[in-house]
Amino acid sequence: MVIIREATPDDAGQIAPLINLIYDEMQLDELEDVPEGDLLKVIRAAYRTPTYLSGAATTVVAEINHQIIGVAFGYPDKNEDTVDAVLTKISRRVKSFQTQPLTPDPEAFKNEWYLDSIAVDPNYQGHGIGSQLLRALPRFVKNTGMATIGLNVDFTNPSAKRLYQGHAFETVGTMMIGDHRYYHMQRNLKRATAMAS
Repeated sequence: MVIIREATPDDAGQIAPLINLIYDEMQLDELEDVPEGDLLKVIRAAYRTPTYLSGAATTVVAEINHQIIGVAFGYPDKNEDTVDAVLTKISRRVKSFQTQPLTPDPEAFKNEWYLDSIAVDPNYQGHGIGSQLLRALPRFVKNTGMATIGLNVDFTNPSAKRLYQGHAFETVGTMMIGDHRYYHMQRNLKRATAMAS
């Protein structure tokens, strides 16, 4: 049985390889010469911070038999700078990042809870884990007082775009992150609730 819950600092070691999958997909030039172990170290440290765990941001995990098989991470748009600063600060402490610390591009639109990252263990992809995380998110987002969830999906990933459309996300714009073009999609929680009733 899949359990969806908020992450704890003890989950960081299992979350890091899942988030690393996203960095691999993004193929960011600034990470080309960074050893994978160093990036994992930075991600692990970030997911142990109060900022990432129910502080300025929320991390939700999908778990089976104490194994984390999926993660969703996001925050209200007004907290983006605070959240990004954590990665920058932690990366400065790692030798391979000292000349170029991690400095994420702005990705959130105004007045939304931004789903920064969602990843599923490759062994569990195609089993509905991403959908379970997406269905659970409104419960956590409503606690922040936000009524809209936003996310970005790569132009080259039509299957992910279809998944989000199936969860009531609509394309509202586009943006560049690194050297990739993304659709920006949003889901209005009030409208989705009204349609469900």
